[in-house]
Amino acid sequence: MSSAPATGPIRLAILEADTPVPDIKSKYGTYGQVFKYLFKRACDPQPLDSQLAIEAYNVVGDESNLPVYPKLGDIDAILITGAKHNAFEDHKWIIQLVNYTRECFDAGVPVVGICFGHQIVARALGAVVGRNTGGWELSVTPCKLTDEGKRVLGLDKEDLLIQQMHQDIVHTNPEGVTLLARTDICPNQGMYSPGRLLTVQGHPEFTDDMMRSILKVRLDGGIISQALHDDGEARAANEQDGVTVARAFIRFLREKQDPLK
Repeated sequence: MSSAPATGPIRLAILEADTPVPDIKSKYGTYGQVFKYLFKRACDPQPLDSQLAIEAYNVVGDESNLPVYPKLGDIDAILITGAKHNAFEDHKWIIQLVNYTRECFDAGVPVVGICFGHQIVARALGAVVGRNTGGWELSVTPCKLTDEGKRVLGLDKEDLLIQQMHQDIVHTNPEGVTLLARTDICPNQGMYSPGRLLTVQGHPEFTDDMMRSILKVRLDGGIISQALHDDGEARAANEQDGVTVARAFIRFLREKQDPLK
């Protein structure tokens, strides 16, 4: 668990790249609120607001609202959420998100990336992102940890267990990052650079009920097959390391004050 902050809560901007499926939104709210729920459990027994001051920003926008970004001088770090969108596409808002991520790097603002956000970070660093010919990874999946992955994520075991919902991957590794974990069909399951970035391909924020809701929406929409749905649903409630990963995020965000040992 992270120690009590010495200089007040970290001002963390959650960049919402999607809206949760209806069941999740009705129970938990926006993705900003989903991540607040994750970080609240990661901070326990300390109160969340003693560690993180979280504000959420909709970076997709719609017909009546433009994407909204925080001023870099008003924040200490950003977290880019997952999304149903493709990080490799050139929609105006995705290009804007990639460019903003680069601005964060240039300004020394630490970046956390989740799934789609992990891929956006890689793209901002010049890596190739695209479809995975190996297909989908769904629900709780074991990912083989590197030695640095064990250290950074605080896991004294061989595998990271994390919820997955993706068919896109980072195909080439950016320079200057350390890989944290891999699977047979996705060799880049997370990246780390001290004080600069920490990402995971999986979803530490998803609980089993969230995963079941997403699987059903994907099945009903014809996006995944019945077989993939059933396999994912059978593993949705398996043991997973989401809260441990969230604690690693907090430690990462404190690196400039207390570097990871």
